[in-house]
Amino acid sequence: MNKQSILKTTSLIVGIIAISVATTAVTNRLLSEKSIPEGTTVSTPTRFASETFGTATPTDFTVAAEHTVNSVVHVKTTFQTSTRNYSTDPFFDFFFGRPERSYPQQPQERVGTGSGVIISEDGYIITNNHVVQKSTNVEVTLNDKRSFPATVIGTDPSTDIALLKIDAKNLPVIPFGNSDALKIGEWVLAVGNPFNLTSTVTAGIVSAKARNINILDADMKIESFIQTDAAVNPGNSGGALVNTRGELVGINTAIASQTGSYTGYSFAVPISIASKVVADLKEFGVVQRAVLGVEIRDINDEFAKEKKLTLLNGAYVVNVVENSSAQDAGIEPGDIITNINGTKVKSVAQLQEQIGRYRPGDKITVTFVRKEKTETRTVELKNRAGGTSIVKAVDMSILGAKFAPISDQLKYKFQIAYGVQVTSVTKSGLFAKNGIQKDFVILKINNTPVRSESDIENLFSSVMNSSDKGKALFVSGFNPANGRIAHYAINLE
Repeated sequence: MNKQSILKTTSLIVGIIAISVATTAVTNRLLSEKSIPEGTTVSTPTRFASETFGTATPTDFTVAAEHTVNSVVHVKTTFQTSTRNYSTDPFFDFFFGRPERSYPQQPQERVGTGSGVIISEDGYIITNNHVVQKSTNVEVTLNDKRSFPATVIGTDPSTDIALLKIDAKNLPVIPFGNSDALKIGEWVLAVGNPFNLTSTVTAGIVSAKARNINILDADMKIESFIQTDAAVNPGNSGGALVNTRGELVGINTAIASQTGSYTGYSFAVPISIASKVVADLKEFGVVQRAVLGVEIRDINDEFAKEKKLTLLNGAYVVNVVENSSAQDAGIEPGDIITNINGTKVKSVAQLQEQIGRYRPGDKITVTFVRKEKTETRTVELKNRAGGTSIVKAVDMSILGAKFAPISDQLKYKFQIAYGVQVTSVTKSGLFAKNGIQKDFVILKINNTPVRSESDIENLFSSVMNSSDKGKALFVSGFNPANGRIAHYAINLE
């Protein structure tokens, strides 16, 4: 293996495929597992900081565990990957390196496993997007060992949440809890299927809230994770994080690890975010994502001194998007947003979480500090297309194309961070009629970066649902065969 291949391999930090690569730095890893098919007494007295203390009540996890295990399912996915058949000539390999001489990629079927949580008696199941992305087949196995084929109702890469549906009745359901009410130090249980070990329950405490670990590869990503020390491992993705009352407070998603397995901390999407996403997917087929229209950053001591700020908490407004909700409300660069609808905002992650709970057209109050004076404005939120109307999922078949996220090989070769590749086109579709061919890599649509098929669906739906005349998609990207940049205007009327 040559140096480029080694660098390329060690740069992969997201543990979607359960092949552990030890590194010297702690990395954050998603938790789905993908692989080739199938009592001593303490004699020393405890010392307390105060001589006066109450008697601690032991925490009982049994009721919560019993109520949860039957509502957590095993999710098995089938997907296609491509592998290269390399030359076996040792002299060629020695002088030129193995990757330089290879034959066409061959499709190979692989299997992924994760977890899911039943949220309705009639078969709706919440899981992680990264558990089911790229899947060609999804199967769900209940705790009673019954198996069902599952349909992917919708996905949201921005929060790493997906909604599945199986044809079953009278299923056990976990009630939703209040993730906002979680306290640091509160006990929680993680329930899932790590390493294909079904119905595994572990306990830990809430270590932090609104944690941004910069792991999601999506446009407009929302990272405001619940951090716990409950043991979570590959295969736990999409499993339940519950409080001691057995209420669902989060969806287990990622770990901080040097090995790809649990070494201390795990991260869950708060149910306050996940519940809104699945409600949108169930009702509309796509997420109704509201945006404030600001570029923001966290404030640290160094930045505060540079800008001569007296506040260290809040989200600092770097820039305001033209014609956005923020601009309409009079928010300006340099403002520090400190409160959304009565909820304090101390960081970018908290601001993203709060805005992520609303739909376009919702009106909220935004409190900010400008030149040491506090102001509050009413803001009507818009969608990314600049409208306030609800966007419904529409049939993209008129485009006549199928899509997949670009491979790591293409990212490395062309030094790009995102993009979606056209995997097939039909002659009667709008893509083919406008000259877009198979393998074309889409970077932007209507000047908005695209990282997944869901991004394309959302942009397409926004255009088709708008009241504007002259509906069109402006597609920008390149041909990987020659690297040439190309732009296409597709009339949708």
